[in-house]
Amino acid sequence: MRSGWILTVHYPPTRFARSSFTQFLPVFLLMASFLSLSRSIHFQPVCSFPKPSLLKPHFPSYPYSSLKSRTCPRWSSSFPISLLHSRASPPHLHLRKPITSNSIRPSTPSIRSFCASALSNGTHMSDAESNPLLKDFDFPPFDLIEAKHVRPGIRALLKQLESDLEELERTVEPTWPKLVEPLEKITDKLSVVWGVVSHLKAVRDNADLRSAIEEVQPEKVAFELKQGQSKPIYQAFKAIRESPDWDKLNDARKRIVESQIKDAVLNGIALEDDKREEFNKIEQELAKLSEKFDENVLDSTKKFEKLITDKKDVEGLPATALGLAAQTAVSKGHENATSENGPWMFTLDAPSFMAVMQHAKNRTLREEVYRAYLSRASSGDLDNTGVIDQILKLKLEKAKLLGYKNYAEVSMATKMATVEKAEELLEKLRSASWIPAVQDMEELKLFAKNQGAPEADDLSHWDITFWSERLRESKYEINEEELRPYFSLPKVMDGLFSLANKLFGINVEPADGLAPVWISDVRFYRVNDSSGSPIAYFYFDPYSRPSEKRGGAWMDEVVGRSRVMSRNGSSLRLPVAHMVCNQMPPVGDKPSLMTFREVETVFHEFGHALQHMLTKQDEGLVAGIKKVEWDAVELPSQFMENWCYHRDTLMSIGKHYETGESIPDDIYKKLLAARTFRAGTQSLRQLRFASLDLELHSKYVPGGPESIFDVDRRIAKRTQVFPPLPEDKFLCGFSHIFAGGYAAGYYSYKWAEVLSADAFSAFEDAGLNDDEAVKEIGHRFRETVLALGGGKAPLEVFVEFRGREPSPEALLRHNGLLQRA
Repeated sequence: MRSGWILTVHYPPTRFARSSFTQFLPVFLLMASFLSLSRSIHFQPVCSFPKPSLLKPHFPSYPYSSLKSRTCPRWSSSFPISLLHSRASPPHLHLRKPITSNSIRPSTPSIRSFCASALSNGTHMSDAESNPLLKDFDFPPFDLIEAKHVRPGIRALLKQLESDLEELERTVEPTWPKLVEPLEKITDKLSVVWGVVSHLKAVRDNADLRSAIEEVQPEKVAFELKQGQSKPIYQAFKAIRESPDWDKLNDARKRIVESQIKDAVLNGIALEDDKREEFNKIEQELAKLSEKFDENVLDSTKKFEKLITDKKDVEGLPATALGLAAQTAVSKGHENATSENGPWMFTLDAPSFMAVMQHAKNRTLREEVYRAYLSRASSGDLDNTGVIDQILKLKLEKAKLLGYKNYAEVSMATKMATVEKAEELLEKLRSASWIPAVQDMEELKLFAKNQGAPEADDLSHWDITFWSERLRESKYEINEEELRPYFSLPKVMDGLFSLANKLFGINVEPADGLAPVWISDVRFYRVNDSSGSPIAYFYFDPYSRPSEKRGGAWMDEVVGRSRVMSRNGSSLRLPVAHMVCNQMPPVGDKPSLMTFREVETVFHEFGHALQHMLTKQDEGLVAGIKKVEWDAVELPSQFMENWCYHRDTLMSIGKHYETGESIPDDIYKKLLAARTFRAGTQSLRQLRFASLDLELHSKYVPGGPESIFDVDRRIAKRTQVFPPLPEDKFLCGFSHIFAGGYAAGYYSYKWAEVLSADAFSAFEDAGLNDDEAVKEIGHRFRETVLALGGGKAPLEVFVEFRGREPSPEALLRHNGLLQRA
């Protein structure tokens, strides 16, 4: 039970759905846990959308509470490695000209001064003319924005928005034109501009940009708090909710009103003056701490470099890894480095790190790299230990100010689950996964012993990934490195876009040159409907750049679909997204050759992008991913991963980059068989993260008898067959929960997996080889899950697509626990 007036007074009625699906979900999943969903997260560093975004604090009142750059767990740099695959993000600031169906040009859009309209109040013309952040543009001028533009640009924008907010409060009426529309314009302007700045920090980080953001962020947070705690706006929304015309509003508008009321309460609007001041100080400090945490992780990751000159020390590493290491060495001044003769430089960036852990026969090298990764941001000036303690302390104080017992309850106020149901789910999965994980470890030890490994009787953490890869190769006759030539990035993208056309009737085409980009590797695409008209755009930044780019993979919005933000005679502004990954870049004259896990990651992020781009919500405050409950937001992304195991799809993306030959059928069958390899172990690893997250945000007492590492070790006793090292400090790099939107929400990946597996089973039931049936169901998926966004409760959306509430049957079957008739 949720205690407190916040729930009883302001809880949206749509949450009635909790009593059915959420009540029985943990029971449904009891059997499923025998096979941990090994695809959910492994090597984490992030869709921790850990975020790589600027980690702005999560203010529930922001209408743009989206996936802002959060890192997805399949590739999140915050986790310790786990072999195999691997939101609360704050609002963006928008200030550029909205993209509309009438504003598309075949060349780079012109940039016009924004000051004549949006910044007319007290802003000098020369300021707007010289600052690209203050321009009216079709697409953000990423190529022109520099750190020097941030301070004056953000301050000029905030000055104008302060005036706009005061005007809204003075003239507000409980009507859509007098309340919601002007509010959306204010939040959108800020979201776009701040989003551009924070995105550049995530992908082109530098000291000057950090300094500029650090200086203006308190001013930006202060404005957001002022807006979120506006009593005239709050009272106007309550008046709409209590008006006799309430039942005449459509679902989307009701969701907007209800979420604004609830978010205002969670943002402290009901607090007395002194308590509100305390609340605001906490929010300011949390914003700084989140950003500091993220920066420490990035800096400590960049700090580690291992140069190797002796060829014997790199034995076992594949040619792709050696090529990347030599290329890295060249970039660090070793001009004569080659793949064959070195020297080779290894880093903690995902492609380099994973190659060492999976393939290096040099056990000493594996240990050194593993320990470096495990201890990131845990010592010296970059130590996140104190940062974590302070974050947890402030979140607990915030929760108590709002009338909650702990921060987990605050987090769950905007999710499908409750703390109790999430804990119940995790425990059911944990207890059922334990025996399979023990069996995994015994099998691994026996295999290493049979291979004559000296360390077989005393395996260490830096041995597990290496010998797991050897076991997988032996058991399924699959060598992931040998598969790379079949997964070149251009072919993978062609196959992905072909699938999207088949399922959803859209056409994705290159539009490079139409929009400025932040680095030449970035591709730009236009998404057209079946008539050829543009409906969305997206950027794709695929390659690892450890010196300036956050780890992980994420999707985020640049602008969202909106009726209110349309201009120049267009009825709508079209959505624009960006997808960011960290895969191996091209080496020499070879294209980027991907591992199968990297393929899954691209499909995953494209699923997020599809929900943003194919929305049909015209209300900008609930379009796309906005206001989708956090434990449902992974449905489209995990749904798209399933297609990587569909034979026709895999054959369309798996073509040798030199010969064009399709991936052999026997290899496809082996990939399918290996899908649940060491599933018990992988399930426990993810459950460790999720359980630790909930424990720290619900029961941990900052400054109490236990340290955060004590809590981790206690949780690990129940979730790890192979105990972590005493010096394990992975928490110091756990960006998902300390610099992203997953605080007390990491369980969401498991929760959403039931939804995504059941959604995919609709296609299986109809027959994956029945093109007409697949197209029909794909259309229905587009018109519900992808189109309705946050305008309808996720359970209602699912029922509209599937015709019933979710069932765990598909999840059990996908994990090998239930045979299909």
